Amino acid sequence: MALLWQDRKRIVFGLPWTFTKYKLYDDKFQICTGFLSTKEEEIRLYRIMDLTLQKTFGQRLFGLGTIKVKSADKTTPEFEIKNIKKPDKIRDLLSDKVETARRNNRVSGREYMVSEPDSDDDDDNDWN
Repeated sequence: MALLWQDRKRIVFGLPWTFTKYKLYDDKFQICTGFLSTKEEEIRLYRIMDLTLQKTFGQRLFGLGTIKVKSADKTTPEFEIKNIKKPDKIRDLLSDKVETARRNNRVSGREYMVSEPDSDDDDDNDWN
């Protein structure tokens, strides 16, 4: 399993002075946090449902951005890949890998439309 990309969460002036690391592989995404006590979260790429790129003014000054991710993973339904370099490129890479993983695992995304009851329904009239 090849490591495709890795970076650290960045803080002041875009410097990587944090203990949060992000790693992208062919079939999974990892978030590693901590220094003395560590935690590794793993999200399978085929479970990722939505990606949103956000860049604040301060992030734009330093060439950084945050990718907000929504997934079907029960333990990590939403997470952020915060303050990373080249966020446009990483979002596109992640999106391509998600599509490949979904195709390889034969997972199809389905959006369900919820129909609201018709407010003009004659059965609901209370006219007397």
